[in-house]
Amino acid sequence: MSNIHKILVPFDFSEASIGALEYTVNFVGPNRSADILALYVGVLPSTAQEEKELSENFRKVLGSFKMKTKKPPVFASVSGNVIETILVTQVNQKIDLIIMGTMGDKTTDEAITHTSKLVLEANCPVISVPYGCDIKQPKEIALVIGKEEIEDKKVLKVLLDVARTFNSKIHVLTIYRESVYAEEAIVDRTENLLEYYLEHFYVEHAFSKNEDVEKGILDYINAKKIDMLAILPRNHARLDTPSEGRLTKLLTLHSEVPVLALD
Repeated sequence: MSNIHKILVPFDFSEASIGALEYTVNFVGPNRSADILALYVGVLPSTAQEEKELSENFRKVLGSFKMKTKKPPVFASVSGNVIETILVTQVNQKIDLIIMGTMGDKTTDEAITHTSKLVLEANCPVISVPYGCDIKQPKEIALVIGKEEIEDKKVLKVLLDVARTFNSKIHVLTIYRESVYAEEAIVDRTENLLEYYLEHFYVEHAFSKNEDVEKGILDYINAKKIDMLAILPRNHARLDTPSEGRLTKLLTLHSEVPVLALD
C-alpha cells in the first residue's frame, strides 16, 4: 500500500502546470485513494467572481483528461509569494509529495525557475514534470548517487513506494570524473543498502567516467529509455558540507523526463 496520501500540484493554468496535473492524475490512477490539491497562488486576493471563474476553468481542464481518479482533485486559490505559499501549504496540509510542471530551459545553465527553486527549498519529495514529456507511468527509473554516503536512508522508501506502485525497475547510476574513483569502494559501501531498501526492484548499478556529470546522466537516460530520474539533492546535507544544488538545478532545467528529488 502506498504511503503517498496527499499530493500538492502548484497550478496556474499554464501549459506546464496543466501537464503536471495530467501527469499527477495518471500517477494516482483510477484505483488509489490519494488526495490531489491543485493550488493556484495569485499576486492579489481573488474576488468571488474570479474564484468562480477559476474553479470553472479548472473543471474544464480536468474534463479534458482521459484518465480519471477515484477522488477528484480539489482546487484552491490563495494569494502570496509562490514558493513561500507552496512550502507553507505543504507543511500545514501534511502533503507527502509535490508535483510541479516546468518549461525548463535547455539554452542556459543559470536560469532560476519556480520549479528549480522549489526543488532546492522543499523538505519533501518533489517531482518536476517537464512540459511536453510523455504522460505515462514510470516503469524504468534511474537513481543517481555519488561517492558520498546516503545520509537519510528513509528517502529511499519514497522511491521504493513509487517502484511498488508501478512495478518499476530501478537502475542506479554513479558518474565519476577521475579514474581514482574506484568502483569497488562504492559497491562495498552501497550494494547491501540498495538491495535492502529497494528490494527486487533494484536491477543494476552502473558506473560511468565522464567529466561532464550532467551529460553522463542525460546520456544514460536516453540509452536506457528511462521514464523517471531520481536524485538526492545535497543542499540540505548535514553530515557533509551542503552543496549549492547546481546539479539538481541543471537536471530540473534540462531533463526531458520527470525528475524525482528525494528529500
